[in-house]
Amino acid sequence: MAEKYMQLVLTPAVQSAQQHYFGRHQVVDHAPERDTFTDEELAHIASRDSFYVATTNSDGWPYVQHRGGPPGFLKVIGPNQLGFADFKGNRQVLSTGNLASDDRVALILMDYVRRERLKMLGHARVLDAREYPELADQLCPTPALRGKIERLFVIDIVSFDWNCPQYITPRYTEAEIAEQLAPLKARIAELERELLHHGG
Repeated sequence: MAEKYMQLVLTPAVQSAQQHYFGRHQVVDHAPERDTFTDEELAHIASRDSFYVATTNSDGWPYVQHRGGPPGFLKVIGPNQLGFADFKGNRQVLSTGNLASDDRVALILMDYVRRERLKMLGHARVLDAREYPELADQLCPTPALRGKIERLFVIDIVSFDWNCPQYITPRYTEAEIAEQLAPLKARIAELERELLHHGG
């Protein structure tokens, strides 16, 4: 149970809205200092090939960014601590700039195949990869990408929560589709060989 997450998000304004629409509101009186990862969260994080991260700029505007890479590019590097490498891109560095004034982040990690959604709240900092080569090596998902790393994101996760699967549309990667089709292709090839054998 993610008590800390609910304690953080159940602001008086949220509780007021709950009271208005449902006639009651949720309360979390006691919560740990932070929610602790279990094997379920660790497995979910390790298998992700993308996630969404939200920051807030100095004017109060939210900014949501999609991050992607090889499965496992978002790494658990300590108790409740995540890290990932930031590669050369469009040079906007919006998330990086936003974190200079407010280090709070929200993450959503989707598993469309299993229709699972893991939400996280934490504090992030950005490090220059040139100044932390060992950490850059640790966070590099593949050797081919090592020369493209510019920054390193380290996120201390305070809380997390799982959402229900309702309204999550299953989606599949090319690799996942290929894996499912492999037995069918093998069977088709087998039948074609049989046809050729009997036809000959």
